[in-house]
Amino acid sequence: MPDCAVLFGRLARDPRVARRHKAMLIGVAGYLAMPVDLVPDFIPIAGQLDDAVLVALALRTVVRAVGEELLVEHWPGPAASLTALQRLAGTQTQPS
Repeated sequence: MPDCAVLFGRLARDPRVARRHKAMLIGVAGYLAMPVDLVPDFIPIAGQLDDAVLVALALRTVVRAVGEELLVEHWPGPAASLTALQRLAGTQTQPS
């Protein structure tokens, strides 16, 4: 999760990322920082699930839009985590 937060920040500052995707990243970060959720966190499972789904959807959209090269350039974590993120986004290239 910390690697995704760093990735969000780096992509939001990169001039090659479209404004709409930057707005999405900033909006998701803002939503996660707010103490008010659509589904309160004290509700078992669903409380944390809404945050996870929101992050996953934003990551999937932005990762598909920016491309693999930009993603690899900004990814701060281990290669295995990057592979998992690419699999989640459906952008992992198949070995030839």
